[in-house]
Parts: sequence; structure tokens; C-alpha cells
Amino acid sequence: MLPKDVSAKNAGENAAKIESPRLGVRHLQSMLIFFGLCVVFMLRVNLSVAIVAMMDRNATNPDFPEYAWSEQTKSLLLSSFFWGYFSTQIPGGQLAQRFGGKVMLLFSVGISAFLALFTPFSAKLGDWQLMCALRFLQGFSQGVIYPSTHTILAKWAPPAERGVLATLCFSGSQFGTIVMLGVSGALAASKYGWPSIFYLSGCCGIIWSFVWLLWGADSPRQSKLITSQERNYIESALAEVSKCAIDETAAKLPTPWLRIFTSVPFWMLLIVNCSYNWGYWTFMTQIPTYMKSVLGKDIQSNALLSALPYTANLLLGLGFCAIAQVLLSAQVLSTNASRKIFNTIGMWIPMAAAIALGFVNADNADLAVILLTVAVGTNSATFLGAFVNHIDLSPNFAGTMMGITNCAANVMSIIAPLVVGVIVTDTTNSTQWRFVFMIMALYYFVGNLLFITFGSTKLQPWNQPVERHENQEHIKFRVVAGDQEHI
Repeated sequence: MLPKDVSAKNAGENAAKIESPRLGVRHLQSMLIFFGLCVVFMLRVNLSVAIVAMMDRNATNPDFPEYAWSEQTKSLLLSSFFWGYFSTQIPGGQLAQRFGGKVMLLFSVGISAFLALFTPFSAKLGDWQLMCALRFLQGFSQGVIYPSTHTILAKWAPPAERGVLATLCFSGSQFGTIVMLGVSGALAASKYGWPSIFYLSGCCGIIWSFVWLLWGADSPRQSKLITSQERNYIESALAEVSKCAIDETAAKLPTPWLRIFTSVPFWMLLIVNCSYNWGYWTFMTQIPTYMKSVLGKDIQSNALLSALPYTANLLLGLGFCAIAQVLLSAQVLSTNASRKIFNTIGMWIPMAAAIALGFVNADNADLAVILLTVAVGTNSATFLGAFVNHIDLSPNFAGTMMGITNCAANVMSIIAPLVVGVIVTDTTNSTQWRFVFMIMALYYFVGNLLFITFGSTKLQPWNQPVERHENQEHIKFRVVAGDQEHI
């Protein structure tokens, strides 16, 4: 425990006075969001796996027609989702702050699921043009997902459990991808054909929406399932370390845009998220092409190999989650140290793997698969680092901040493949690919270096722009000044 973590120590001692069950409704909320993100990514990647069957000219079943789309049309279809997704990131943070994360998640997943059910009919009715419009709307509706998740976690996760509960939530995205990759081949080959891929993901989304409507809650105070003991534990832990709006008035607070954009820790958070996205999406979108063209190993046509990086990401994420909980419970690490150590694992190990990939030759294709799996798998450590740091800086505006950083990060995920297209003019040229890997490694190195040097877990003074009076009836706890790091 670092000596300067005075507030962390006091917070832990005071929160410990109110005993809480090891498993409680806060964990139920995290699992609900886990499955919510699982469904969200099933809805996101369903076209990526279904389009292969949709364009299969060898299909013989007349009930499920194939489409003679060009590669350009295919690219438009696959990218249309992300244009819609990008456009609602920042508004999504404001909407989650204003109306609450629960209702925004409900509408986001519900609308996206309904559109998935309509996808096969849209292809038949309006060909690729209508499908592009539908995918854009799906992305548009999903833009509020991460801001809403952060808004909910800010009120449900005690400071000592933020990293763990956030990792449980975010791991759902990898699980959903694994599920979709695992079942899509069997569904497309079944008597129900490729439309069943969309029907399955859509139905899962509808079912989750009903469950979320019944059991989901914006905060402990709004939950009908939570015990008063657990609610008091969460609220006292939050109040000890921050001026957190435990009385649900955060929606009424004006967003301090200028102070957010002049905050150094916020800019470090934005930069590290952009660096992460550049590396992650370069790995996931370009490495399969590299391995096929340079190393002669086609992992995209192998379902097991395709799912391997996502599986490693899920399992290692849960493993890091367990390690972090043990370390924090034993007070071995402060929050500041924990965030930066795990973020370093999540960015500098993939950096080393990227450099190594640039020097792997065709005789070591299996080594390349291992390096890819390690790189994408260890990326999950960032869930315990920069991903949850938004809540450390400002619980009241975590959703808004996530919308901004995720918006900027998604720009990187669009630019990165374009840069690869400019550099790699010959996909069999290993020297050109090596340059791509060096750029990726540089992004990982610089982004994390800035985060560990200038990043912070201190509560920012603009978290509470409106002065509050302790004699107000709705203030339940005396809070401490937010100028010290916390656990």
C-alpha cells in the first residue's frame, strides 16, 4: 500500500464497517451487462460471418438465395454499421447521463435486435442498399452501449471493485464473438439457412431486453432486488472517496465541457484508448491477411483458429480479474498502481508480439498464431486499466467521457486499415508488413507510456461542478475532497 493513499485507506476501513455479501446484486448487474454485451457483439458480427454464405454461388437451396455482390459492395455492407456506431458515441454519453444507463441499454439492444430479425427480409426486399441502411441504423442504436455501461458502473461498482466488475462486463463482447463464430457455420448449413444467423442473434437480443427490463437498475437505490446492507455498503464506499451523486441528481449537473477538454488525465485517457484501438483492430482485421499471404496459413477459413484470439482474450481477462481482486483485497496495490500495471500488460506485451511477428518467416506459421493469440489475449488487461479509468476521474460524467474517447478511438479503427492499404501494396511482401507492425508497436508504446507517466486515478475537481450543501435532505454521507488517489 502506498503511503500517500490516505483516502484509499480510510475508504477501505469505513466501507469495511458495513459488511457486504461476497456475491450480491452488483454482481448480478455485471453479469446482466456481460450477457448484454455478448448479445450486442452477436448482433454486430452476425453479418461478418453470414455474408460468406449469402455470397456462396454454390448454394443449391432456392429458399436462401445467394447474392452476387462485388467486394466493394461487401465492404460497404460491413462498414455501414460502424458509420452509424461512430455518429452516436458522444450524444450517447449525454443521453445516458440524462435518462440513465438502463433505459438507453434497453432501447439500444432492443432496437438492434429487432433490426437483426428484419435483415433477411431487407436483403430480399431492397438488396444491399436497404441492408446498408439497416446496418447503419443498428450501429446508430448501439453507439450508446459503452457510455451507458460506464454510467451504470459508476453507481454500482464500489471503488475497490471497479476494475473487476468492469472486466466482467466487458468480457461479454469476446464471449458473444466466440458464440457467433462457433454456431454460424452450423446454422448456415442447417435447413434454416443463413437467415437463422440473424434470427438467433435477434431473438437473444429480445430475450435479454425483457430480462434487463425486469432486473436491471440504474443504481442500487433504484433496484428492487438489493438488500439495504449491500446498498449501504456501495453508497458509503462511493461517498468516502468521491463526491458521487448517490441521490441520482447527476442528470441535472451541467457537463463541464471546457474543464474536461483541458484536463491532462482525460487527454491521456483519450490517447491511450486511441492507441489501443489502432493496435487491436490492426491485429484483428489485417493479421489474417498477413498470415495467409506471407505465411501461407488461412486462419479465417478455420473456425477454431478464428475464435482462438477471442477465446484467449475472454479467459485471460477473467484471469486478470481474479488476480486484481486478490491484490486489491490484500491492499498490495493502490488503484493508481493497479490501473497502470494492468494497462502496461495489456499494451506492451502485444507491442512485443507485434515486433516479433514482423520477423517470423513462413517456416514458423504456428509461432505467428501463438503470437497473435498472446497479443489479443493480453489486450484484455486494459479492461482493468484505461477502460475503467473514466470512472476514477469522474463518476458523474464517466458515460460522457467514454462517449468522447470511444468516438476518437473508433476513428483510429477506421484509419488503421486504410494506412495498411497504403503501405502494403504487395500482400506477399514481408518487409512492407514489418513496417505495419512497427507502426502498431509504436502506437502501443507511446500510448501506454503517456498513460503511466501523466495518467491519474485522482477524482477530478470538475466531477462536481455544482456546489452542494451538507444539510440537504438527500445527502446521506459526508464525502471527502477528491484530491487524493483512491482504491
